[in-house]
Amino acid sequence: MPSQEWSLWLQFIRPQTAFICFHLKNQISPPWIRRDSPNRIAILCSIFVLTCVFLAIAVATAILRSKKLNSAAEQDPTTLFLHRHRSASLLPPVFTYEELDTSTNRFDSKRKIGDGGFGSVYLGQLYDGRIVAVKHLHQHHPAAAAGRAFSTKSFCNEILILSSIDHPNLVKLHGYCSDPRGLLLVYDYVPNGTLADHLHGPKSLYRKASLTWQVRIDIALQTAMAIEYLHFSVEPAIVHRDITSSNIFVERDMRIKVGDFGLSRLLVFPEATSSSSSGYVWTGPQGTPGYLDPDYHRSFRLTEKSDVYSLGVVLLELISGMKAVDHTRDKRDMTLADLMVSKIQMGLLHQVVDPVLLLDADAMNGVDAVAELAFRCVQTEKDDRPDSKEVVAELKRIRNRTRIQRGSTQDADENV
Repeated sequence: MPSQEWSLWLQFIRPQTAFICFHLKNQISPPWIRRDSPNRIAILCSIFVLTCVFLAIAVATAILRSKKLNSAAEQDPTTLFLHRHRSASLLPPVFTYEELDTSTNRFDSKRKIGDGGFGSVYLGQLYDGRIVAVKHLHQHHPAAAAGRAFSTKSFCNEILILSSIDHPNLVKLHGYCSDPRGLLLVYDYVPNGTLADHLHGPKSLYRKASLTWQVRIDIALQTAMAIEYLHFSVEPAIVHRDITSSNIFVERDMRIKVGDFGLSRLLVFPEATSSSSSGYVWTGPQGTPGYLDPDYHRSFRLTEKSDVYSLGVVLLELISGMKAVDHTRDKRDMTLADLMVSKIQMGLLHQVVDPVLLLDADAMNGVDAVAELAFRCVQTEKDDRPDSKEVVAELKRIRNRTRIQRGSTQDADENV
């Protein structure tokens, strides 16, 4: 029997002899796995080491890739600024540039619904079907570092403020996008234009028909209530700094929402300075000509009364239908505040009342009362102005009187 095969020998020397099996070495097995091969341990160790090395490389690659992505996000100055001032969980959702580019059909000029000093606004439709307004902040020349810094500051400011407030007469921020190709903000879409469009736009003669005196009073009151919320219901208080008819957006039912918080400031008073007791912060004057508080412009001291001045100008617009600034008027009457204050002081208010309102006899008593309130709001000295809480209370009284008078007139007509 060959030595390479298994061999069995049976011996029956005695019946009690046990069965004996002999197993010879198998010469067919590969030499590198033979038990007595000196290379076997070295080869197995090499395989094990190589496997560990490959696993380590894969893990290291995944970690480095993750760190690179996180580092890219953290290096974005806008993201860093936002996360330093607000927990990520409290910030609005983040959109990709591609999502908003698609939603606006690549920022099609036909979808542009507004254009201002800080950016253009486009109508967009998100992937879930929501209709929104997408503001694309203006790009500045790469060399204009100051312009880029201002845009970024305004962008972050608006995100931080709008993510901390909630009021039916304030626009809602649905999300944002910080991308090298542009800074984008996603808002409620308010479909009926702005108050400025209704009062001064190309279709204002047609739109003014919907601006009855009752509607104007409601718009004034809702705007004042939004400002009162910012001044008294938020801690720290917020000064909008840009209350204008162009930043008051009108719904289809003629309710309004105040927007554009790019210039807004929190009234945070340093404990070690006297400003905490004085109720103002030092800051360079910013705002829209014609609405800018002259006391703030002169002293650089920003208070809630600066918004009250701007609201007073809006009240004058609602009464007169005129623009806050009109270069076609005489120099001394170029700003509406100067023109209206002069007319009120001379008892000539009727000369500057919107002709549409002159046709409504019941409106004139209310017009006089609102004119008196607006006159107080646009006083040059801030201490002579009411606060927003007082303005709200007075507008509510005027609205209620108007409703009572209108009801009395209707009853009289029915009796006739």
